[in-house]
Amino acid sequence: MTEETPGFEEKPDVPSGATPEDAEPQAAVPEKAGADSTEESGPAAPAGDVQDVALTAQLDQVRMALNERTADLQRLQAEYQNYRRRVERDRVTVKEIAVANLLSELLPTLDDIGRAREHGELVGGFKSVAESLETVAAKMGLQQFGKEGEPFDPTIHEALMHSYAPDVEETTCVAILQPGYRIGERTIRPARVAVAEPQPGAAPAKADEPAAKAPDEESGGPEEG
Repeated sequence: MTEETPGFEEKPDVPSGATPEDAEPQAAVPEKAGADSTEESGPAAPAGDVQDVALTAQLDQVRMALNERTADLQRLQAEYQNYRRRVERDRVTVKEIAVANLLSELLPTLDDIGRAREHGELVGGFKSVAESLETVAAKMGLQQFGKEGEPFDPTIHEALMHSYAPDVEETTCVAILQPGYRIGERTIRPARVAVAEPQPGAAPAKADEPAAKAPDEESGGPEEG
């Protein structure tokens, strides 16, 4: 029976005639084989290329977000401009309506001033006050219209009296009963007028002249005695 001597390690068997150094290269063979397998698997991707790809993707996302925010800002700016124009238009419209309502209440007074002027009663202090009132109304944009002899226009005239006259060729305002008033293109009150139309069946005088000369032209002129 063999007894193991403590303190001594077993060494691998070495073939006869070989030295102990011959066993060391054999132990290094697995390490070399591992290196060869690593080389055969192919070269690893550089870390710089991976970072560039990630940065490019991140930059594209930032550009996309910037374009979306820019479009939102442009849309909000356009909506704000439209809102400002709409508010300004409404403000002007409200002002015109308020001025028109005020001046409409003054029209009877202006009519009284006009009648007093026609009858020669616009004198003294009353004349000064009346002219001041007319001046203020004109500054606010009030314009008077309606004259005798102008053609009748149903859009700005209101016919209160109707008659026939031989000296008119179309429906004509022959008398202004109440003048009309407007503010800009807006009519506050149409002119109230008396109109006259041509006589039914009456031909214009200019049309009769050639007919009167026709017999003389056909006969070659008057006969000599």
